Amino acid sequence: MILMTKPSPATKGKRIAKCTFCDKSQEYVKKLVSGPGKSFICNECVDLFAHMLEDIDTDIQVAGKHAIPTPMEIHQDLNEFVIGQEDAKKTLAVAAYNHYKRITLLQEGSKTKVQKSNILILGPSGTGKTHLAQTMAKLLKVPFAIADATTLTEAGYVGEDVESVLHKLLLAADFDIEQAQRGIVFIDEIDKISRSTGGTSNRKDVGGESVQQALLKMIEGTAASVPRDGGHKRSETNLITIDTTNILFICGGAFDGINKIIDQRLNKKAIGFGATLNSTADNVDIAGQVDTEDLQKYGLIPEIIGRLPIIVSLSPLGEGDLVSILTEPKDAIIEQYKHLLEIDGVTLEFTDDAITAIAKQAIARKTGARGLRTIIEGFMKDIMYEIPSKKRINKIIITKETVTDKKSPKISYKRRG
Repeated sequence: MILMTKPSPATKGKRIAKCTFCDKSQEYVKKLVSGPGKSFICNECVDLFAHMLEDIDTDIQVAGKHAIPTPMEIHQDLNEFVIGQEDAKKTLAVAAYNHYKRITLLQEGSKTKVQKSNILILGPSGTGKTHLAQTMAKLLKVPFAIADATTLTEAGYVGEDVESVLHKLLLAADFDIEQAQRGIVFIDEIDKISRSTGGTSNRKDVGGESVQQALLKMIEGTAASVPRDGGHKRSETNLITIDTTNILFICGGAFDGINKIIDQRLNKKAIGFGATLNSTADNVDIAGQVDTEDLQKYGLIPEIIGRLPIIVSLSPLGEGDLVSILTEPKDAIIEQYKHLLEIDGVTLEFTDDAITAIAKQAIARKTGARGLRTIIEGFMKDIMYEIPSKKRINKIIITKETVTDKKSPKISYKRRG
C-alpha cells in the first residue's frame, strides 16, 4: 500500500494519480491510498464510506442487549402514530421486547429455552389492527409483511399457499434471508378461516381448518421452503429455505359474533326456572373477557390457539378518537392533504365542525378509522382536480357543509399585481 500526498515540484509534468471513486487528483485531497492494480482512494471518500457504514449499522440493528428499545420506549413511540388503545399498545410493546430478547438468548446459546409468544389481535373493522402491527415493525426497523388469510388455501388448490406469506416478507427484506428471519408477519382476517361447523357435507374445507393446520408449523417455527418467484412449489432449485423460529407472527380479525359466545359463557349459570338472565351480548367488553374456550367455539383449532398465547383486544373507536386520529398523529390524514395542496402553493384548513362531521360519518358507516380517508376523498376529489389549474387560489377552508352537503369550500384568492 502506498500513501500519497500532494505532488512535489519534481513530479510536475508526470501522470498524476486520481481517486478511483471521486476522480479527484492528489492535488485536491490530503491523502491518496493505492489499492490493487492502479486503483486509489482518497481520504474524503474513506470518511464518506465510514459514515455510510455507521448509518447502515443504525438502520439494520441485530436484536441484541441494547439494540431493541424498552417496552416503555416502544409504547411512547406508538403513541405518536396510534391514537387510543392504550392497553393494546402496552401489551404489544412488552410482547415485542420479550420476543427480541428471546432471539438474543438463542444467539448467545442460552440453556434456558424461552418459547415464542405470537400475538392475536381482536377488534372491529377500522380499530387499527393492521396499523398497530405495521407501526410497531417500522419503529423496530424490521421487515414487515401483511397477508390476507382468506386468500390462502391448502397446498395444491387454487389460491395462495401459506408459504406465500413468507415470500412477501422476503420481498420486504430485499431477499436478505437473515433480515427476513427476524421480521414481523401480520396475518389479517384470521377469523375468516374458522373451521366449518354443522352440516353433513363431505366437501374438503381447503380454505378453513386446512389452512389453520398449514399455518401451525410456520407460526411455531420451522424451516419452510419458499418459491423464489412467489408461486407454487415446482422444483427444489426454485426454493429458498427460511427458518421461521424468530419471526414474530401477529394474527388479526374482527371476530364478528364472538360477543354472543362470551355472553353464553358468562351467563350459563343463570339458566333454570325463575333464573334472571342478564344478557350482555350487545355490550360485552371484549378486553379481558375473551378466552381460549370462546376462540375454539368460534372455529379456531386448539393447536393454533396455543400458538397465539398473547391476546390483544381493541375497543371500538368513538367520535373523540376519530377526531384525534384525523389531526394528532405524525402521519395524520388531514396533515397529509394539507401537504399535498401546499405543494401547489395552496393553504388548506378544516374547521372544527368539519372534522367532527367527518368523524360522525365514519361512525354512521361503521367503518372506523379505515373509512376516514374515503370520506375525505369524497369531497376533496373535485378540489384536488381543479387546484393545479387555478393558480390564483391562496387558501381553501373546508366547512361542515362541505362535508355533509357537498357544498363548495370557502376560497380566498391571491391579490393581482
